[in-house]
Amino acid sequence: MEAQRQDGKLASSLSLGKYHISEEYGFLLPNPLEELPDHYKPWMEIAHRLPHLIESHQLQAHVYEMPLLDCRFLTSYREQRLAHLVLAAITMGFVWQEGEAQPQKVLPRTLAIPFVEVSRSLGLPPILVHSDLVLTNWTKRNPEGASSPSNLETIISFPGGESLQGFILVTVLVEKAAVPGIKALVLGVEAIRQHSQDTLLEALQQLRLSIQDITRALAQMHDYVDPEIFYLVIRIFLSGWKDNPVMPVGLVYEGVSTEPLKYSGGSAAQSSVLHAFDEFLGIQHCKESVDFLHRMRDYMPPSHKAFLEDLHSAPSLRDYILDSGPGGCLMAYNQCVEALGELRSYHINMVARYIISAASKARSRMLTRLSPHALEDRGTGGTAVLSFLKSVREKTMEAILCPGA
Repeated sequence: MEAQRQDGKLASSLSLGKYHISEEYGFLLPNPLEELPDHYKPWMEIAHRLPHLIESHQLQAHVYEMPLLDCRFLTSYREQRLAHLVLAAITMGFVWQEGEAQPQKVLPRTLAIPFVEVSRSLGLPPILVHSDLVLTNWTKRNPEGASSPSNLETIISFPGGESLQGFILVTVLVEKAAVPGIKALVLGVEAIRQHSQDTLLEALQQLRLSIQDITRALAQMHDYVDPEIFYLVIRIFLSGWKDNPVMPVGLVYEGVSTEPLKYSGGSAAQSSVLHAFDEFLGIQHCKESVDFLHRMRDYMPPSHKAFLEDLHSAPSLRDYILDSGPGGCLMAYNQCVEALGELRSYHINMVARYIISAASKARSRMLTRLSPHALEDRGTGGTAVLSFLKSVREKTMEAILCPGA
């Protein structure tokens, strides 16, 4: 991948605003809308009652009664983002209302047509993605208060109660902790262009601290999310219809396509944060991992994907440090890579607790109401999750530079 880097022509325009990245909130959508125009009241009424409608097995009946609404009245980007979240959430609830043993095979046209239309406008797939569940799905109880779990709440929820809220909001805090790191990437690219070692050292130190803050933010998952509730309740509503054995042919979007369509479920790999860090640090993953990671970029807002592509085309940090020889920048670079490796190790431990161990406990209890496939050790994105994460961590640690290399 290093050989594909260009001469840095794009680096001069690597400013966050160009990519709809906030100076304060990073990839999070700043101050997301909580309501759509009155025309879309039928959607919002269902979306605000999702947990109850799913748990009482009434959601599918409500969806069948939904009117077919025109998307022309979604006039702003923020309205489109909220509409995508709302329609995605209703879709996941509709498909999985009866569990993995009885997924719905056809999405009714009154849901499918507007969902696909909004998705096309945003450049997103018609399924729940990270930019819905997390980036667009948060608000502050006290607008002047801190970004902390006690002052945050979701806009749209699923079954799972406090654990579901915790899962989403801790991930919001992870994205928030990444903001200084994202700014450091822009500073670092400019430092390389200007051949300023002092500025580059400052950027690398800022990036390392941000990665460590992300790990600390992620650790709060243990305080707010019960592994059993995550595995048995929450996980299913993040599952997609690609690489999922319980929906091998995909989902028919009625009124859109007569053939079933396949889309991956939600995945941490749909967050742009670690993609950006990998691009800046020049970390090269194995082909299978790269193929999956690059496919997940199609599940990101196009402006965020463009940021990653332009980072890739920027001058090579690794080449610059190798050309500069031993010194403070090389040490700081290695510290960033080590911090990223530690973050990925922590993520592996978390997945082991929330998916692997939880799956084992479910097997031991012979929970026959679940399909056999529900107990497989796979992520919601469809990957063999542990082997994927271990490969990614291994390739991260291989990026450490030896003085004089």
